[in-house]
Amino acid sequence: METFVQSLVSGILTGSLYAMIAVGLTIVFGVMRIINMAHGEFVMLGMFGAFWAHQAWHMDPFLSIIIWVPVMFAFGVAVHRFLLRKIIPSGELNTLLYTAGLALLIANLALLAWSGDYRTINLDYAMNPPRPFGIAVPIPLAIAFGLAIAITTALYLFLARTDTGRAVRATAQNPDSAALMGVPVPRIEMITFGLGTALAGAGGVLLAPSLYLYPTVGEILSVKCFVIVVLGRLGSVPGAILGGILLAVVESLGAVYVSVAYKDVIGFVLFLLVLLFRPPGLWGTAKS
Repeated sequence: METFVQSLVSGILTGSLYAMIAVGLTIVFGVMRIINMAHGEFVMLGMFGAFWAHQAWHMDPFLSIIIWVPVMFAFGVAVHRFLLRKIIPSGELNTLLYTAGLALLIANLALLAWSGDYRTINLDYAMNPPRPFGIAVPIPLAIAFGLAIAITTALYLFLARTDTGRAVRATAQNPDSAALMGVPVPRIEMITFGLGTALAGAGGVLLAPSLYLYPTVGEILSVKCFVIVVLGRLGSVPGAILGGILLAVVESLGAVYVSVAYKDVIGFVLFLLVLLFRPPGLWGTAKS
């Protein structure tokens, strides 16, 4: 029983990070109707940002989030402004291929700059995790969990309580009607892409102390994001949150009760089962 609870706790803590990263992907799809194949590489950039801030400036990786979130937002805005804006009108297939090429470019530039070596961030306070009720709670994951909740809550308040957030939701529901009501749809799309990129970067910063870092880590993270958004229904923010937690819990339990080597495979099996028996997603409807 203790092993089960330990796996459940680890899965929920990790799932909050998966969810935040997937929310960035799903809001971009919801507003712009494009699937960003480079989303995992944006997460990787956030991870390396936290790593190099720790190495060069001895900055706590969690503190460095105040630097990398605005930097990644600006990066996302620039990518949309100078690379994607002219491609989007040509159709979903072209944007899919274009962002896949962008993912390869970013990963290979990272390989050239940083080599393919595996790196880790070693934190003194991560050595002896507290054990309430006999359950080990890794401090970096616990901090990341709290920050992920704070960031996701801030995103909700932004979308629900600000004029720009309402414009984002209006554009997601019907861009033509939003344009007729005076919403500057191209500007909102650019802001949304920047916001999705910032969430990816923030997720990378929060994941960095708990995972190995290497330039191609974005590939597996992109796949996890797609699994999550399919589980929760593509374009649904609540679905992405629930899907992220579910995937991480399944992986954590699978690592304990099946094999660590097969934990990713178990997540993909769940993905295929959902596609086969519940195409709209676990929290979707047949009309979605």
